[in-house]
Amino acid sequence: MLLPADVTLGILAGGRGSRLGGRDKAWLIRNGQPQVRQVAAQLAHACGSILVSANARFDRYRAHGLETVADITRDVGPMGGLEALADACRTRWLLTVPIDLVEVPDRVLGRLAEAGEPGAVVEDDDGPQPLLALYEVDPLRRACAVALESGAFSVQAMQGQLGLPAVHFAGVRIGNLNTAEDVNLAGIQL
Repeated sequence: MLLPADVTLGILAGGRGSRLGGRDKAWLIRNGQPQVRQVAAQLAHACGSILVSANARFDRYRAHGLETVADITRDVGPMGGLEALADACRTRWLLTVPIDLVEVPDRVLGRLAEAGEPGAVVEDDDGPQPLLALYEVDPLRRACAVALESGAFSVQAMQGQLGLPAVHFAGVRIGNLNTAEDVNLAGIQL
């Protein structure tokens, strides 16, 4: 069992939101609060610190008490966010959660931690959810460096190189907020 002091929550919120007309998914209002606050609140009890990978609106995150890190390597998609989070992480473990999840599964950290070193990735009934994962930070840092140096920006390929097993959450469909229809189905007003 991981103690909160051993885990940093890394929220991946640096995307462009191109399928939502450029809207920043972190600031979609859901249940009366920004999506980024909702995700942070769901997992804050299990993680000793929270970092948000973002590439804009840094003052807005600070106003909500959230520490941000910007991509070190730009324009490489989620791999840039993972690199930035791993670089800034000061705990042994990093739980990454994409900002556009409809639902964070119950006990996600505990279930992923049961897989042991070097971490694990979530798989729901729709398949792999590569950005919802638990990493041991030192191996993640090395894997990001190798992937970025070689120009291989696939998070799933990097996870394969790390040997991360998939932990299946049966009966769960996490969903993503990628389109206006997804957002409306989740009860979010654009």
